[in-house]
Amino acid sequence: MLLDTATEFFRDKSPIAYVRKQLTTETGFDENLWQEMVTLGWLGLAVPEAHGGSGLGLAEAVTIAEPMGRHLFSCPFQSSQMAIQALLAGGDEKQCGLWLPRLAQGAIASVAVIERDGDWSLIRPACSAIQRGEHLVLSGVKTFAVDAGSAELLVVSVDFEGAPALVLLESAALPEGALTREVVIDETRRSFRLDLDGIEADVAALITSDAALQALTAIRDTACLLITAEACGGTAGVLDVVVEYLNTRTQFGRQIGSFQALKHPTVDILIGLERARSHLYHAASVIGDVEHAETALRMAKAHGSDAFAYAGDRAIQFHGAFGFTYECDAQLFLRRALWCQYQFGDALHHRKHLANLLF
Repeated sequence: MLLDTATEFFRDKSPIAYVRKQLTTETGFDENLWQEMVTLGWLGLAVPEAHGGSGLGLAEAVTIAEPMGRHLFSCPFQSSQMAIQALLAGGDEKQCGLWLPRLAQGAIASVAVIERDGDWSLIRPACSAIQRGEHLVLSGVKTFAVDAGSAELLVVSVDFEGAPALVLLESAALPEGALTREVVIDETRRSFRLDLDGIEADVAALITSDAALQALTAIRDTACLLITAEACGGTAGVLDVVVEYLNTRTQFGRQIGSFQALKHPTVDILIGLERARSHLYHAASVIGDVEHAETALRMAKAHGSDAFAYAGDRAIQFHGAFGFTYECDAQLFLRRALWCQYQFGDALHHRKHLANLLF
């Protein structure tokens, strides 16, 4: 039921004209549509009922993220879900009580866990936090803090007394100029550089020790799952674009979809989609299972990244010279595919970890 509702919602609300319109807006999404999603209860899917959510789980969020990716809809859903899972995994009762009800009701959150050197391991933060009395003094720079410009809460990874930790940083505490918009390949995204130098936070906003490690693992797992869902949706979306074009364009008196040289790669796209979707749904079914989740999530992210990138590349090629122009819709999918491919680890990165897990 969730999947059917979300599929209809994004199909109706996010035609390609809407996607192109949002490319030039400041936030990259329509706040009215965000509030509609809040009203549908999607932001609180994985939030316990005690904190104002639906009490379901992260697996249910896949049913939202997949059709969202199919229609290139961009909003802070993924960023907020990562923050929610970090709080559930590592936050104390006070922290969860403060933020989870607000996030379930549509407050926007972002995570800032990526370093300037591009290290995909989240347990080696280069930024630091030093305690001075009841306050923390932060320093360092984060990159790829997606949706940070719209967020009320930033979950920031830091080194605290020689170990990984997280700081729940309110955006109101940020001085002017702390956030700088980054230029990224996916123009539907709003990604930011966060300069932490001199920023202070309350000690009560700190997550340390095993709780911090659990929270960082939850951020990684959530990112892998929802990015893969978005990639599967995007692969289905670009397949729609390809099939429509192959059945429309004529050459030598025939529709180009009748040519085997184009049929076979299109079938490869479909097979890649079904393979990636199988990995996605398996990963969703074991999320939270300490023994099996990491293997399933890394497999899903690797397959999903490859399938979407291949589909986007073929779509450009199938459109010929027009495919290399900004007016061709296929390039929007390829940009999204390349973004998804490298967020929180590309296929090679995850397969290296899989080698250790499996062998």
